[in-house]
Amino acid sequence: MRIEGDVGAGAYYTRSIVRGKTERASVLPYGYFDYGRMFARIDTMGVKTIKLGYGYLEVAGRVSLDGFKADAANLRGLTDRSNSIPLGIGTFQVTPVGAFFVNAFHDVNKSQGSLFEAIYAAEVATPRATLYPQIGAEYLSKKYTGYYYGISAHEATASQYSLYQPSGAFNPFLAALIDTTITEEVHLNFYWRHKWMASSIQGSPIVGRKGMDTTVVALTYRYK
Repeated sequence: MRIEGDVGAGAYYTRSIVRGKTERASVLPYGYFDYGRMFARIDTMGVKTIKLGYGYLEVAGRVSLDGFKADAANLRGLTDRSNSIPLGIGTFQVTPVGAFFVNAFHDVNKSQGSLFEAIYAAEVATPRATLYPQIGAEYLSKKYTGYYYGISAHEATASQYSLYQPSGAFNPFLAALIDTTITEEVHLNFYWRHKWMASSIQGSPIVGRKGMDTTVVALTYRYK
């Protein structure tokens, strides 16, 4: 039992799509490593169970910062949205043609919605850096989108907005992870993702952008 992979600290930045909300940046622990059958992959962590194909069936959870406080002037009359707590199952398959991530989560917090995602990642190696381009998509259930981007009847009465009940949302995205070697043990990792939001989310009166950008910059120590 030993850690294999990267452990360090990172600056996490997400550009909010909600009108009136400022950009969010946080300094948090960063990990992309295995410890026996336990694992951490930036925002997702869990335990590998039975062998499945080129990987394992995994029980996983995710650290999510998708909630927001309705403290902006244009959000007056709305209730705060709590961060989701997604728990579920998934798998990470490292195949001869690239890596595949598949996850199915249920938010055990306020929304009680579901999230499904599938991601493909390739690898391009150079002497000083390795690039991992990614393409994927997620599906958010009606309960999930309704909690975060909908306007309830009570909120419509108390705010300037009309009742809005979005349907489920299919959101494609592109991402890339760049692993740069400073020394053999010390690495600088840069992660970027752009997600195109579905029309059911864009149509919300509290949403002001068509896409969501996430950036992580982390300084790590690599355990081998």
